[in-house]
This record gives sequence, C-alpha cells and structure tokens, in this order.
Amino acid sequence: MSRRSAIVLAIAVLLAVILQISVLPVHVASNFKPDMLLIIMVFLALRGSYQTGTPLAWLLGLLKDVFSGLYLGLNAFTFLIIFLVIKSMADRLYAESGFLFVVAVSAASLACVAADLVLLLMFTKTSGIAYSMAGDLIPHLLVNAFFASLAALLPAFTRFEEVA
Repeated sequence: MSRRSAIVLAIAVLLAVILQISVLPVHVASNFKPDMLLIIMVFLALRGSYQTGTPLAWLLGLLKDVFSGLYLGLNAFTFLIIFLVIKSMADRLYAESGFLFVVAVSAASLACVAADLVLLLMFTKTSGIAYSMAGDLIPHLLVNAFFASLAALLPAFTRFEEVA
C-alpha cells in the first residue's frame, strides 16, 4: 500500500469511528445508523491485497467490538471471514465497479448480521435476540447500501491504488 493510500485509509477509519460512535448516535435512530467500518472493510476486500487487508479487516472488526460493547472478538471474527470470502471472489470480478461495491456491502451486511446471530446463539443464552436482530435488518441493509453508493461517488474511490 502506498503512503498516500495508507494516510487516506487512516483518515477514513478515524472519521468513520468518530461519526459512528459520537455523532450519529445523537442525531440518528439506532436502526438507521450505517456500519461505516464494514463499508471500509468491503472496500479493502475489493481493492486491497491479502497481506494488508487481512490484518486490517480483523482490526476494523476489533475496533467495532471495542466501541459497540458486545463480546470482544465477535465482529473481528465475522469481519475477517467476510473479508476472506469477498477477497476470494474479488479477483475474478471487475472490482472498480461502484455497483459491485454496493452489492458487496449489502451482501456483507447480511452476512455480518447472520454470522453475529449464529455466534451469539451458539455462545450465549439470550432469549429474543433473533427477533431484535431481524427487526433491524432491512433498515440497516438499506442504510449501508445508501452509504456505500455515496462512498462510490467519492474521488478517492477511483484513485485508490494498492501495491502488493
């Protein structure tokens, strides 16, 4: 990854964390908040390499775990698995497509909720968790797709270069 791309990525992650943790919870209802760290992870899966993207996907998930208050490692594991699945398919597709990015973010949002649900059902005794997660699924999916379509319009989306 070039130095310029690393700086842009670090600024994007910092802004995403600030928006997702402090600004959006005050002004937006909980089920209409985008998962900006997931969007950045999908971007890395489509455009980055395995060497830089794999640890970054795990760290982005761990960062989400730290600020969400859920079990530490839950999102780190799901982000890593989703990254590896998307990255294995991204080499066969036209990864610069904005439409593919929106579709990949939508699929990753569904996969993240499904994987979190399966892991929570396996390792906790929480009653009613499936109903609460299913109720927020459609708004969460639509908001993530909307923010992914906005991110695809940014000039940095087309200029990101990865040097493996």
